[in-house]
Amino acid sequence: MNEQKLMSLLGLAQKAGKVVSGDFAVQGALKSGKARLLIIAKDASNSTKKEYQYQAEFRNIAVYCALSKDQLGNSIGKALRAAVVITDEGFVKLVVKALEE
Repeated sequence: MNEQKLMSLLGLAQKAGKVVSGDFAVQGALKSGKARLLIIAKDASNSTKKEYQYQAEFRNIAVYCALSKDQLGNSIGKALRAAVVITDEGFVKLVVKALEE
């Protein structure tokens, strides 16, 4: 995984308004069907990971564990983030490519 590229892509997606972050907003995006990709921080608690993974898998949304909470938050210009959702299919393709490098 190319962490620097991933963080840059998340920053671009945030500026384009295609990233949802924060507990209630992420859960809302998952439930409403707006979510296309879920990224969970590697250092998120096990209960947080399980809850988000369950919600995403129930709705057939791809899930990746990447970066730390600090890196995830910094990449989108926010405080610590346990999870972020990407809502745009174009950004999803780019982010998945960076995650799988």
